[in-house]
Amino acid sequence: MIPEAPPEQTEAGLVGVGGGWFVLNAREASWNDRPGRKSVSFTGQTEFESDTYFPQLGVNLAVLEPGEPNSMYHWETETEAFLVISGEALLIVEGQERPLRQWDFVHCPPKTEHVIVGAGEGPCVVLAMSSRENQEFGPYGAYTVDEVARRHGACPEEETQDAGVAYASVPDSMASPYREGWLPG
Repeated sequence: MIPEAPPEQTEAGLVGVGGGWFVLNAREASWNDRPGRKSVSFTGQTEFESDTYFPQLGVNLAVLEPGEPNSMYHWETETEAFLVISGEALLIVEGQERPLRQWDFVHCPPKTEHVIVGAGEGPCVVLAMSSRENQEFGPYGAYTVDEVARRHGACPEEETQDAGVAYASVPDSMASPYREGWLPG
């Protein structure tokens, strides 16, 4: 029998820990907040948590303002998938733009270069999921340069495997409790 692993309370909200099953409401979770982007990682906010408690699957929820990327343009050795829960977004994939709307699902096989950017008149909510099965074998991916992504402020200055270099111009996220209005409904 798999035991329950109740989320633990932090100053910023609840965090999933442990190897068991749990239920965590997004509005009660610990969020990461920076201008234009709010997110919650349901399966580990730190490398230690991800590697120790959730080594197979990453699940994140992001709220993106128009023009705000969910990450830097990149590829990974793992499959990634995205579901637009509300609003509109722009997928930049393999140098091409694809508009996304509510309930669009995006599948990126390993090594697919991509990024999602908020679009439309208001925020969009995107659920991101990825396998973590092969990350320990490295390199697990790279942040790449792409002119289409650059036009949207969503690529690093130079190709790199170093997240610190890729995100050098991006403000740090701060741990924060959920604030009313971040999620629709």
